Amino acid sequence: MRRRMSLTELATRVDVTRHTLSRLERGDLSTSLGVLARVFAVLGLEEDLDLLARDDELGQRLQDVRLPRPRRSGASDGDG
Repeated sequence: MRRRMSLTELATRVDVTRHTLSRLERGDLSTSLGVLARVFAVLGLEEDLDLLARDDELGQRLQDVRLPRPRRSGASDGDG
């Protein structure tokens, strides 16, 4: 909207359908990262692509939860 570009014009410049851009806006995971990169380029935001997941605190916490926890030696083997 800030660039006064219609969805149809953006789709033409990115070389995708309006439906594909709508899916991208909704966060549909079937839309390729290449489409997102082309949209950023058309909008003049290619440098912002690096910032997308820079400080993904939630992602880091989710990843930490999945890490194996070290076993405590002696705590559960009855030697204690």
